[in-house]
Amino acid sequence: MAIAAASALAAPSFATAEPAPSVPIPVPIIPAGVPVDALASLAPAILGAVAGPADIADSPQSALIEQLKVIQQNPGLPPQIQSVLGSLIKFLDGSGGGGPDIPPPDSAPVIAQFLYPTIGKGCISDTADSVGTALAVPGPAKLPPPGPKAGQAGFVFTALGTKPLAPVQAGPMTVTWLNIDNRKTETQTLTNAANINPDGPATLSVLSDTGPGRVLAVISGTLTTQAADAAPRSCSFLPTVGFFTVA
Repeated sequence: MAIAAASALAAPSFATAEPAPSVPIPVPIIPAGVPVDALASLAPAILGAVAGPADIADSPQSALIEQLKVIQQNPGLPPQIQSVLGSLIKFLDGSGGGGPDIPPPDSAPVIAQFLYPTIGKGCISDTADSVGTALAVPGPAKLPPPGPKAGQAGFVFTALGTKPLAPVQAGPMTVTWLNIDNRKTETQTLTNAANINPDGPATLSVLSDTGPGRVLAVISGTLTTQAADAAPRSCSFLPTVGFFTVA
């Protein structure tokens, strides 16, 4: 997804990734220059709708899929995001596609990038924003350390261009995930326990016991960085959505 599109974001910060009410789900009008902003505002609603009844027929999830199809047909939507929405629709309705392939044992980890980058206003300096990237690694895999096992997933969030993480975080960066197939769900705080990129850019991660199946996740929240000769700096990132399959 083009980072240039992400830089057009101009919306209020989100401290957590709490699911929004399942219905109704508004179909946003997506101007040509700010598709990422519209998708970010839709992210909690996507998770909230999928958390409804497991039976897709006549459920909030069914209504969500129909509305995603309407959004996908918006003439102002860039082709890359139309393709992303198509993959998400197939992932949700079980018709195939969406998410990475399940890796065979002892192979390189398969990485599922989240649908779009997000923005942390003033995260680098008073006049410089950070692009945040999120990814998931379905188990079994060796990354991120110590690596997710079968039935687990690892989530990693990186604030590009930032200083190292501060020892004390002002607010949590969280992932809320839902396994569509076994209905397990949890909200977890991403931490520095894996010590990824200790010299920056700021990177947080967490391992999740999702169980096998299709997993939909939303990451958002606040992180705090600190250079050796500077005061701590906190910034918040809009929600971004990821989906993948765990063995």
